[in-house]
Amino acid sequence: MDSDHINIRRRIQAHSARQLTIARLSAPADWQGELRQALAAHREPVTIFAGSDLRLFLQSFAVFFTATMMFLI
Repeated sequence: MDSDHINIRRRIQAHSARQLTIARLSAPADWQGELRQALAAHREPVTIFAGSDLRLFLQSFAVFFTATMMFLI
């Protein structure tokens, strides 16, 4: 009966050790610099019409304007 006993705790520890090794190998060498850059990029102020937001607004306005003019005519 003892030979069929599975040691779950040891398997979990081994799995955790493998996961930690994989995480360490896949992390960049300068992980602190990467983290600082990511945080700085995330903290940049966002304008109202950043990037494609202005284009989306103008397209939506054009569709609305066209539909309104078609309704009035």
